[in-house]
Amino acid sequence: MKSVVETLNPTRVRLAVEVPFTELEPNIKSAYKRIGGQVSIPGFRKGKVPPLAIDQFVGRPVVLEEAINDAIPKLYGDAIRENELQPIGQPELDVSELNDGEELKFTAEVAVKPKIELPEWEGLEIQVDDLEVTDEDVDERLGSLRERFGTLVGVERAAADGDFVQIDLNATADGEPVEGGQATGVSYQIGKGGMIDGLDEAVTGLSAGDTTTFRTTLVGTHEGEEVDVEVTVTAVKEQQLPELDDDFAQLASEFDTLDELKEDLREQALRAARIEQATEARNKVLEALIEKSGEIPVPDEIVQAQVEQHFSDGHGDDDHRSEFEEQFRQNLVQQFVLDELVKSEEVEVSQEELTSYVVQQAMQRRMDPNQLAQRLVESGELPSAMADVRRGKALALVVEKASITDASGQAVELDRLLEDGSLAEEGEDVEGAPAADVSSVEFAELDESADADEAGEETAAADGDEEQDESKS
Repeated sequence: MKSVVETLNPTRVRLAVEVPFTELEPNIKSAYKRIGGQVSIPGFRKGKVPPLAIDQFVGRPVVLEEAINDAIPKLYGDAIRENELQPIGQPELDVSELNDGEELKFTAEVAVKPKIELPEWEGLEIQVDDLEVTDEDVDERLGSLRERFGTLVGVERAAADGDFVQIDLNATADGEPVEGGQATGVSYQIGKGGMIDGLDEAVTGLSAGDTTTFRTTLVGTHEGEEVDVEVTVTAVKEQQLPELDDDFAQLASEFDTLDELKEDLREQALRAARIEQATEARNKVLEALIEKSGEIPVPDEIVQAQVEQHFSDGHGDDDHRSEFEEQFRQNLVQQFVLDELVKSEEVEVSQEELTSYVVQQAMQRRMDPNQLAQRLVESGELPSAMADVRRGKALALVVEKASITDASGQAVELDRLLEDGSLAEEGEDVEGAPAADVSSVEFAELDESADADEAGEETAAADGDEEQDESKS
């Protein structure tokens, strides 16, 4: 086999492949065997039909076509590896007519990862916000805990901010019901938001039995679609909160006094702030690495295909599409740079690291880890998961070598940060301890396989879920 690469642009190539007819003999033999097991020819049993009979009753061209279809995936994969290309997505194939005894010629156009020159990535200087926990932070946590132990009491008055209302919802577009836009007996707290834009204003001032209609723009599956929502209030309830005293501390926690409870809540807030600071550091390190890498070209056809797939049901206006497209481009650039770092640093994934990743993903998806692992294997997404872990480890290398300080000039010690936001003691051996994950990052979801089965090429990130977060679009 002979292959030649023509670079069409920094992210697209055309492969021209020529294969001697003799190299196709195993595929032709397999084609005869498959066809012989499928056709019924008088005088011969299925699976026992000789090639000459198949040529007479089916035709030699059919056999050659079957052989080509069988051979192309492996030949394409071999050409990809031979030329050290990193394809993204599926190729556009153009196969010339194969005449008996002549060589096979075909071309394949495919998007590829751009060539990247990694910058000096050790010692990136990053500044993050100061670690700060205020009395207001503690009061907010105490208030949330207090609400958990509150009781709801029905009232015969109009609903006000902070009240809980029980409502029925019915969304329509041009008078027709919206699929999935109906719900009954929903409990909703006015002022908390997070359900439907305009709902707070619509139900405020309504009493049990009242109905009103308001217009809103949906999110999620019907994102960007304007609908009319009829809401009926069936009950209004007032939340009564317990007194903040030592009795409450004993009811809501393991502590005897309110002061002890507040001190514990302050420590919780501090741990959360450390994790937030670590996340900020990780994001800024990644941003600095990308900025230092310079302009990275992105294959437009891959971006547009992803945009069309995401908005295939017609939802989303131009602003949403532009926002999604820009985010996807950024994710691709991050992936390309980190993949190059994985390659240069020879980052590998251990069984333990892969297991930890699967467990973490299963928790996020509320799935059994064994079921998720089985799904990854059966769907062929396991290489994508491993690629995701490798990128995370590569980013962790950059974070580890970065110089990270807070706004006050103090060094941020991420190497002592544990998973729960607490700090390991000075000199404590933290090997094997659940360190905080400062390497996690979402990557674009795309197919970068030459042929997952034949070529053994690695598929790219799953998302992470791997699909873009609907709320970002």
